[in-house]
Amino acid sequence: MVRITEELVRKRAEHNEMQISTLEEISLHQQDIERLEHLDKWCRDLKILYLQSNLIPKIENVSRLKKLEYLNLALNNIEKIENLEGCESLKKLDLTVNFVGELTSVECLKNLYNFRELFLTGNPCADYEHYRNFVIATLPQLQWLDGIEIERSERIKAIQNLPYIRGRILEQQESYRKKRAKQKEKSQNVNKGNAVNSHENDESSYDSDNTRDETNAHGVPGDSNKENRPGFNGRWYTDINEGDKRASECKQTKEDDKTDEEKNAEFWNQKTGYTPESRIEVHNYMKELKKKEEKQSETETVRPRRLFSDDGRPFNVNEPKVEFSLTEDNENIILDVAVFKHMDTSLVDCDVQPHFVKVTLKGKVLQLCLPEEVNVGNSTAKRSQITGHLLVTMPKVKQSIVSAKTAPLKSAKESSKEKKKQNESNYLEVDAEARKGVDVTRIIADNEAKKATALPFGSRVTKTEIPEHANSDSFVDDPSVPPLL
Repeated sequence: MVRITEELVRKRAEHNEMQISTLEEISLHQQDIERLEHLDKWCRDLKILYLQSNLIPKIENVSRLKKLEYLNLALNNIEKIENLEGCESLKKLDLTVNFVGELTSVECLKNLYNFRELFLTGNPCADYEHYRNFVIATLPQLQWLDGIEIERSERIKAIQNLPYIRGRILEQQESYRKKRAKQKEKSQNVNKGNAVNSHENDESSYDSDNTRDETNAHGVPGDSNKENRPGFNGRWYTDINEGDKRASECKQTKEDDKTDEEKNAEFWNQKTGYTPESRIEVHNYMKELKKKEEKQSETETVRPRRLFSDDGRPFNVNEPKVEFSLTEDNENIILDVAVFKHMDTSLVDCDVQPHFVKVTLKGKVLQLCLPEEVNVGNSTAKRSQITGHLLVTMPKVKQSIVSAKTAPLKSAKESSKEKKKQNESNYLEVDAEARKGVDVTRIIADNEAKKATALPFGSRVTKTEIPEHANSDSFVDDPSVPPLL
């Protein structure tokens, strides 16, 4: 049985620095809790309480939570609405998919002034005739029922017909109560039968292990009191329940011969009513399966994944199954790993080796062989703060291998000729076709030759003398006037 402990509450109060006395919101869903307790003493300031997907059969120990505004008890085994009169601030109650059959129990919410929203979808009472009208007429402060807003005209009609509606609800409620009593009786009989069968199996095994030979007064093996039992003829004894025992033994052997898959299929295909007992049975069955899987995982030895071959060559491994790209240019080999965006960097490890690179993501290895040898010391690994990707830059190792060749011995004449060639001055030769500009070979020091020098691009332009015009008759040479420049 899972109980609400202080350790569990503190663990769920991480957002409040593990302080439970001032806790205003807590989520205890999917914890297999079987009883609602202690919260009214430890967390008096609670405003929001999540308890969905548990095995709570009764609403209790919440009346002291005066500040509680929202209580979620969906997917539990609650059959009656009760013990909520003290929750003065309660605004919303969620009882989706429970076993509430006593619809008149909603009357305990009548005096809650702040109560506004109620969910009863998936309960047996939701199938009653006039179910919605009865709840609307009983709770005048309610504004929403099963996620549907209550209109004013709908409330007026429900209040007018409340006496008739209440009678019909009581009839349906009584029929469901009888049906529920039969379901409880049937489940008790099944549990008793299982207990008796297990007890008989224990007794039969005990008797088989502790048999002993005895002789009576006539020297016949057996008990002397067996003469009065049916089936005794003085030489042998037959049990009248032997046929039933053999049938049960055969049935047990057949059950043992079934595989786990067949047993699972038989359990899930079995037709049963949806009751609190069936929910508990399913929960216990799932719990046993989980224990078996844990035992198998403990016994099975998991072989570690090989990262290298026998000769030391690295394998390409992608255990985390992440996307990556390996590119290269003239200088570097670049690895881009699509690391999960919200993964903490402390869970990422990168190891660069000359011929392979290994990236570990939360214990899972991504290892890739490199096409060329890289420089480990100059490699860098950076992670993007926006996308979370890991970028590993690995510079290549540039090796220049020069073969040492011995030069042949030369004679003295050849060496002297080479020295003469080195001492001689070398002139630059110009192609004749390229002479489209100034011809530097025809430059001479004479003034007359300078006048005839070739202009660029081979064009020769001669200067023409411009004749001076004669002065007019009215021209007066005035020395006071400066000459025109």
